[in-house]
Amino acid sequence: MGPKFTKEMEIGLETAHTLICFSCSDASSNWACLKPVKCGENENHCVTTYVGVGIGGKSGQSISKGCSPICPSAGINLGIAAASVYCCDSFLCNISGSSSVKASYTVLALGILVSFIYILRARE
Repeated sequence: MGPKFTKEMEIGLETAHTLICFSCSDASSNWACLKPVKCGENENHCVTTYVGVGIGGKSGQSISKGCSPICPSAGINLGIAAASVYCCDSFLCNISGSSSVKASYTVLALGILVSFIYILRARE
């Protein structure tokens, strides 16, 4: 006679195989993105999407997190704007607010400097 499974054991087994990710939509900080959610049956990845923009002393960012059936990792950094999509596949693995892609203030300053030089030379 084999082992006897109870309903509680079945629920425990189901929960053990269900991915849990942090979830939020268009949050301005990572502190607003710490709500855990249970992913759907076909959602095997946790995803974090980060978009940041910075001009001079003003900057803004948007962070979204959740579950996904696909893993669309990507990133782009244009100096004054950056976007990244990070994905992972373990319990609450998308805790980080953004990946390594962020707006670079050094590149931004260099771009502004080159623009000023171009404008000054165009006036001569």
